[in-house]
Amino acid sequence: MIFTIGHTKGGVGKTVVTVNLAAALALQGKSVYLVDGDRQASSFYAMQARRQEEIDPTIDYDNEPDGKKLAALVESKAKNYDHVLIDVGGRDSSALRAALVVSDLLLIPFAPRSLDVWAMADIDELINEARKINPKLKAKAVINGADAVGNDNKAALDVVAQYPNIEYLDAPIGRRKSFASSIGYGQSVLEHKPKDRKAIAEVTRLLNIVFA
Repeated sequence: MIFTIGHTKGGVGKTVVTVNLAAALALQGKSVYLVDGDRQASSFYAMQARRQEEIDPTIDYDNEPDGKKLAALVESKAKNYDHVLIDVGGRDSSALRAALVVSDLLLIPFAPRSLDVWAMADIDELINEARKINPKLKAKAVINGADAVGNDNKAALDVVAQYPNIEYLDAPIGRRKSFASSIGYGQSVLEHKPKDRKAIAEVTRLLNIVFA
């Protein structure tokens, strides 16, 4: 499967979701290729840290923010892997548009905050455009940085429900220190020590729902 983790809104935690899913799949024995299409290259640097730490299982990776080059790279290498993850977005870029054309699934992390939720209109428009070329594209949204208490999570889902192109996944990722700590080593929370059982459960649930 080829899937993009992206949004037109920055700061939604794309790297957290991308690295955790990539490592979780690799731990299942899957061959994984991660392409960072963001000029900030956060996922790319996380994968460099993983390689420097000599963490197994290994994950192949590249950084390519140019849309045409990204699409060509993915199309040429996808057949060699079980799964390709493309981390891209933070704005409407050529890389994001190209990723949507070559992907089976767009996974949209978003925080339960007004600016993130309002930005759904922008990504919904890009999904519509991409489906003219890639009609098989599915789009699913997941809360990242979920609040432990309060009504913000519920309010966010009500807004997402207004976009029929986007399916909400009931697998929220909480705001946990363990996510930031593990990323610095290129690890998922499944690998990092000390173990954060709640974070592990959240990533496991997301993985199971995405691949249900």
